[in-house]
Amino acid sequence: MGLFKPNSYRRPPVQKMPEGATPTAVGEDARPLLGIFFKIVSTFSFFLMVTALKWVSDDVPVTQSVFSRNFFGLFPIFIMMGYNGMLIQGWKTKRPGTHFTRAIIGVAGMACGFVGFTLIPLPDATAIGFSGPLIVVVLAAVLLKETVRIYRWSAVLVGFVGVIITVLPHLGQGGGSFGSNIGAMFSFMGAFFGAFAMITVRKLCETERTATIVLWFTFSSSVLSALTYPLGWFYPEMAWVMPNMHDALCLIGVGIFGGIGQIFLTQSYRYADASTIAPFDYMNMVWAILFGYMLFAEVPTNEVLIGSCIVIAAGVFVIWRERQLGYDRTRARRASTPSKF
Repeated sequence: MGLFKPNSYRRPPVQKMPEGATPTAVGEDARPLLGIFFKIVSTFSFFLMVTALKWVSDDVPVTQSVFSRNFFGLFPIFIMMGYNGMLIQGWKTKRPGTHFTRAIIGVAGMACGFVGFTLIPLPDATAIGFSGPLIVVVLAAVLLKETVRIYRWSAVLVGFVGVIITVLPHLGQGGGSFGSNIGAMFSFMGAFFGAFAMITVRKLCETERTATIVLWFTFSSSVLSALTYPLGWFYPEMAWVMPNMHDALCLIGVGIFGGIGQIFLTQSYRYADASTIAPFDYMNMVWAILFGYMLFAEVPTNEVLIGSCIVIAAGVFVIWRERQLGYDRTRARRASTPSKF
């Protein structure tokens, strides 16, 4: 059960892919229940990460949290890739520029998502983040010239209505530049950049291994987020701080739980196709409500619950429709990191 290990699969007749380039789960490796289990574990790990982020958000700037997510997230990824003999091979690529571009987009999405999680309740930010798969449909039509017919366009429009309902409680509530409405806006921007990153990953997956995409993204993101350190010289609110023991453990947890979540996410797509386990992304709302209530006394409003149900229904319909049409996002999904993570 090795992470990033090449496994046998049928190759498209006209598209040559390198050995180990993120196969779809088929044959002996197809174990849907195990894939679903890994997917649920990954969502739980990501929300442990978000909890650590929220605990430290009052004392540490977002840029420092983003760096911690990527830098400390490298360690579990290095361990698993080294264990499976993919650490050296994972660095080999002919498209470093594309990996770097994907990292820029991913870091932007991660930063926006982190801001959203720190400024508005967990269920609200999570519900807004569910707009990501809907945005992917739009970007796929515009950038990849993918044919999108009336059914999916209708689902996208309905889903965005759900997003609007979700953000209604936040509109006009901001007391300053970082008010509740700003948090909702950043959450949506995080979803947009995350969807854009997914499109980039889908292009990378045509030639690159999963190990290569994950490794280059996490390493490049660590470098990019480290470059934000000088911003504190000009903007005091963004100045990095020397954390106390509690904050240091939280920052390490942000990275470790994020890295572990990435590992289980990748494993889930090894054993099941995207159309099988993608709906379990919505377990995030369960964790958001539980974590938000038990740890931060956050109770979701009726608007958030109604809006999230609409967005989830639209997202599930898009997944079902894409399965009917034969689209499979497995390679892109397993090598991608959600914007807020």
